[in-house]
Amino acid sequence: MNLWANLNQYRRRLLLLSPVLLLLFGGMVLPMTIMAVASLSGAADYGGVSWGKFSAAAYGQFLFERNFDDQLVFNSGYLLIFLRSFELATLTTLGCLILGFPTALFIALQPIQRRNTLLILVSIPFWTNLLVRIYAWIVLLRDGGNIEQVLHRLNLTTGPLGLMYTDTATAIGLLYAFLPFMILPIYASLERLDWRLVDAARDLGANSWHVLRRIIIPLALPGIISGCTLVFVPALGMYIIPNLLGGSKFLMIGNLIHLQFTNAHNWPLGAALSFVLLGLVLLGMLVRKVRFIKTKTRGQTHEYV
Repeated sequence: MNLWANLNQYRRRLLLLSPVLLLLFGGMVLPMTIMAVASLSGAADYGGVSWGKFSAAAYGQFLFERNFDDQLVFNSGYLLIFLRSFELATLTTLGCLILGFPTALFIALQPIQRRNTLLILVSIPFWTNLLVRIYAWIVLLRDGGNIEQVLHRLNLTTGPLGLMYTDTATAIGLLYAFLPFMILPIYASLERLDWRLVDAARDLGANSWHVLRRIIIPLALPGIISGCTLVFVPALGMYIIPNLLGGSKFLMIGNLIHLQFTNAHNWPLGAALSFVLLGLVLLGMLVRKVRFIKTKTRGQTHEYV
């Protein structure tokens, strides 16, 4: 007790925060440091990392490879996988926004008792493990699956759908998995919206489209930005869904990194690819931050969540 009383305010705060700081150091800083060192190390002869033998070759392998004459030539393989991942993550974000915004708006316009019920329905997928849900989609999308049987009975198709192990199946899985992450932040913004502004706009003669475009969407923008971030970043590095629905022919970044740590036994390249992905995500967040500062400078500050 006397020891605590003798500590100044700074040391008291530091002591109280020490469990959290230790958790952050052990769970984030230390692993990231090890991966950074691994990405700048040479590959061991039989897999793994040759610790203490520093080299930037793993980052060079992202764009270049050596041909039979031991010359560096451009290799677009990894770059194309990154571009495909960004394309699928962008399509997933747009799809979730198109489906999520009307859903969130519908929930926000309901009476409070019905809102709680609808929010529980939105959160029901979180009650089951993602792996189980994706296996359920395999049952639905495979040749001879439930969706194909329904389409055959409706005479809409006659042959196999051929959806499994394609980018379409991966996009469907990503859209399903991340849709709640778009609905909930937008709903949180719409719930705080002052609906008297909507009534005032209608009294002044604005139609539904103008009310949506000039009032509801701008005021819900913080939730839209948060939802897009929550969907885009995890979708970019998703591993389970592309692995189960996309197969080995349609890799995403997460699958590529996993292959380097397992089958290829090239840990430095896997770590380097991870940091390239991290750098691209941080660059996107930096661009967003710069735009926020410019908007704030012009006196049009929005409270981004």
